[in-house]
Amino acid sequence: MPADISSAPRVPSGKIRAMDQLDRIVEPTEIVAGRYQLRPPSPRDVPDMMAMALDEDIRLWNPLPSGGDEETARAWAERWADFDGGTSGLFCVYEATEGRLLGMVSLHKIDLEHSFGELGYRVAPWARGRGVATVAVRTVTDWAFGFLGLTRMQLIHAVENPASCRVADKAGYLLEGTTRSSYRYGDGKLHDEHLHGRLATDPVGDQR
Repeated sequence: MPADISSAPRVPSGKIRAMDQLDRIVEPTEIVAGRYQLRPPSPRDVPDMMAMALDEDIRLWNPLPSGGDEETARAWAERWADFDGGTSGLFCVYEATEGRLLGMVSLHKIDLEHSFGELGYRVAPWARGRGVATVAVRTVTDWAFGFLGLTRMQLIHAVENPASCRVADKAGYLLEGTTRSSYRYGDGKLHDEHLHGRLATDPVGDQR
């Protein structure tokens, strides 16, 4: 998975001037995508958030700040229920028939001036191998292009995380390059990363 979606932006402060100029960019939103529902987090998600925080892959590639602590997880859910004051979006993913948290997708580093945004995502260990991430990433990307009128979206993941590479490819994000020793992941080491980008005008093929 890509870097922690709750972490500080990795872009120069000058690139997020649009966020400084507006009180709110996005309002908490629910999206239906076929069999899945995407919505802001709520206190009911705390047990699943805590379980996700203990997963080995998530701890390495995309750690949750709660670390399994209920009080921290609840505070984090409350913060993002309001889309962090409307500056970023965090969508929790559910299957309507089950109601359990399957994963999360964030839209962050929103820059309206430069028509740009970035995605991060996690998938719960009990939901992997079902295409959840591909559907959710594509859905939030299309929403960002349509609702915010963004021109470019990107996502970044560690080179050693091929699962994220497959999700990016299936969601229509082209591999644009590799950044060397560009982010310190959960193991405390700096990792090379793949940079994927998608434009609103890019054709997107079969996403199976």
